[in-house]
Amino acid sequence: MSEAPSPWFVDFQDVWLAYNEDLLKQNHFAVEAIDLKVRQGEFISIVGPSGCGKSTFMKLATGLKMPSMGKILIDQQAVTGPLKISGMAFQSPSLLPWRTTVDNVLLPLEIVEPYRSNFKAKRKEYEERARKLLQKVGLAGYEDKFPWELSGGMQQRASICRALIHEPKMLLLDEPFGALDAFTREELWCILRDLWTEQQFNVILVTHDLRESVFLADTVYVMSKSPGRFLVKKAIDLPRPRDLEITYTREFTDIVHELRGHIGAMRQTGAPLTTPGK
Repeated sequence: MSEAPSPWFVDFQDVWLAYNEDLLKQNHFAVEAIDLKVRQGEFISIVGPSGCGKSTFMKLATGLKMPSMGKILIDQQAVTGPLKISGMAFQSPSLLPWRTTVDNVLLPLEIVEPYRSNFKAKRKEYEERARKLLQKVGLAGYEDKFPWELSGGMQQRASICRALIHEPKMLLLDEPFGALDAFTREELWCILRDLWTEQQFNVILVTHDLRESVFLADTVYVMSKSPGRFLVKKAIDLPRPRDLEITYTREFTDIVHELRGHIGAMRQTGAPLTTPGK
């Protein structure tokens, strides 16, 4: 009798990472005892103090770093190297200044197989896909502009389009809106919400912004100070679709304050993983 397929899209099984052999011998880990199970299409957010290992976790989730101990499965496959099924966007958009917006978005298709081999033959089709994506995030009319002609928020929209152009199964976002003003940040929350609602890819969002994590995510994980481990798992039981008005409700602010309380308490001490309300 064959085994039932796993319901987990992301599955970290007791994962520990030391950055080199010397640190491993000294039992000095960047992250430790990471157990994480994420369903297909789920949006999770990771919050915690600076230097707690959030970015290290992202490197493990994309296969850019291999664990010292433990096992990672993504889409039911063991992670043995950089993943082709993921897209990434960071705090800095890092658009190439000599390329137009649409050409920046097309970059992954030029360098990643299987698209690379077909790029010249399918360029028109790929470019049409890029232009549609840019229009979807409010960049209609800016497709042929250069990065220096775009505001910071526009550059970050283009960066998200670049991360999604190859239709990844998983989007990893590392502080993507941290450098933007509050109004632009909230605009981009709504754009990301709409893209995710429409396409249902998995999202792992690393952020310092508790409001952002509660507004966007299905589940928020609080990470301890280094060595990083998950101390709190909080399901966000706010109805979807969520509009910005929800961020002014008592229900929303109560969750934000609860998470802030966990992070405040953690600055003094560590505690085992808890699931609030259970």
